[in-house]
Amino acid sequence: MAGRKLLGMGVAQVALAVALALPAMAAEKETARSPVAAYLSGRLAQGAGDWSLAARHLAEALKADPDNVQLLRRTFLLQLGAGQYPEAVASARRLDKADAESFLAASLLIADDLAAKRLAEAGERVRKLPPDGLGQYVTPLLDAWLKVSAGDDKAAVEALAPLDKAPGFAALRALQSALIADLAGDVAGARDWYARAAEGGAPLRLTSLAANFHERNGDPEAARALWQAYLKDNPANAAAETALAAVGRGKVARLVTSPRDGLAEALFDVAGALHQENAGEMALLYGRVSLYLRAEQPMARLMVADVLAGRGRHEEALAEYRAIGQTAGLDWSVRLRQVEVLRKLQRETEAAKLLEAMAAERPERTDALIRLGDMRRAAEKNEQALAAYDKALLRVKSPGPKDWPLFYARAMALDGLGRWPQAEADLLKALELSPDQPQLLNYLGYSWVDRNLNLEKGTELIRRAAELRPDDGYIVDSLGWALFRAGDIDGAIATLERAVQLKPMDPAINDHLGDAYWAAGRHKEARFQWSRAFQNDPKGELRTALEEKLRREPPARKTAANGRDAE
Repeated sequence: MAGRKLLGMGVAQVALAVALALPAMAAEKETARSPVAAYLSGRLAQGAGDWSLAARHLAEALKADPDNVQLLRRTFLLQLGAGQYPEAVASARRLDKADAESFLAASLLIADDLAAKRLAEAGERVRKLPPDGLGQYVTPLLDAWLKVSAGDDKAAVEALAPLDKAPGFAALRALQSALIADLAGDVAGARDWYARAAEGGAPLRLTSLAANFHERNGDPEAARALWQAYLKDNPANAAAETALAAVGRGKVARLVTSPRDGLAEALFDVAGALHQENAGEMALLYGRVSLYLRAEQPMARLMVADVLAGRGRHEEALAEYRAIGQTAGLDWSVRLRQVEVLRKLQRETEAAKLLEAMAAERPERTDALIRLGDMRRAAEKNEQALAAYDKALLRVKSPGPKDWPLFYARAMALDGLGRWPQAEADLLKALELSPDQPQLLNYLGYSWVDRNLNLEKGTELIRRAAELRPDDGYIVDSLGWALFRAGDIDGAIATLERAVQLKPMDPAINDHLGDAYWAAGRHKEARFQWSRAFQNDPKGELRTALEEKLRREPPARKTAANGRDAE
């Protein structure tokens, strides 16, 4: 079967195979598409990140080769990742019948059995799961919530005990135990488990669950304290602000109401842990299983959307963000994420309208206006960016350390408009508010050095930035350029060569190293660096100057230190 031969090919190989197969495909007399064409189309769609289309194409190819387990497994994973649940469950059952090992397929089938209350079937599947790999983390969760569903809460908590041995999973064990005790009506036990879960810090979801428990059980002050502690570590978090304001204002509904909800919560926790470890694909797949059990999970859907956005699947991410709806508090961060996806999709008009609406909706917040300014500045619309930043600063009654990025951003817009004195004032204000920000120290220091202003002070700021971030190629470049301006050509070359190692394709850094080589009389090396800068300058910002340097000896420029020719 051709499909078997094509399995294992990379995307480039598949593309070549498509090109070679096209004449034969065109010559086919059948009206139906060739299975080979369907398979190749599926692989290309997968390589392009379109899992929905890839799953449909591979499912079509699978019809011609239904016993191909490897193709079936790939199709299943794509269906699950795309949220095609009926198809994914059907493929998982086929894998199960074929005795094909797939932990994810088994997890989805256990979730499906639990949802349908087929506890015996689910229990049998759990017993067959391998104890290694992800099984050591996921199997105890599956087992525990099946035992809750069977009415054995004590055994359920005991089933979670192996998680204590897994590094970093003790908090997950405590949270799941808290949910089990809470659902069983064991208030004292749940209170103890929630406290143990928060010992290493309480992220947003844990804070939400624990605060919900305390308020439901007549202790709104404990709920309020949890939200205040969260906001201390996460200032201006809209979801936490909304939740804190709502404490004590009405009846509170339970967040986890059944074993099905509990398992959905558990799998979301696993997906979140995978996401934090940059295992995006597995995080997406477990997030999908969690949403299969309980679709109304805003935070789980938010994580799935974030994974999709991080993998460049922007249209799918946008659909997931929009599916979250108007969840109290969370909708603010969801809309900010929509803005970023819209920008990636080059739909900036939509993004700007959304930000403007958000800014009008919450006149006490500055973040929507700052995002609007950043978007305008990135598009080199500095006048519009400046207007947004000015509006944001009008909302800042008493600037504090957290406001330094706003002054920094406005300074960059002013600098882009050629209004350096005002930009300098904003940079100095930002430095006053937060004196140890590497990018701020670097920007102000480089701006002075490049203008032959305050060379000693500028170099001092850049050195401080380099101490804070020694492997930042742009900061190392700034330090090299400061040494060059000061006449230390040998020091500049050594520093700029390191900057090029850190950022080998950056045209400005290559240009600076070329200037330093030229000043040292190393003309061939200088021309090589300028040629490299020319080739790597897609916007053409340095093109005119580089053409002049490559055509003849660059115009002389004196350094401040010793009057030596710099270029």
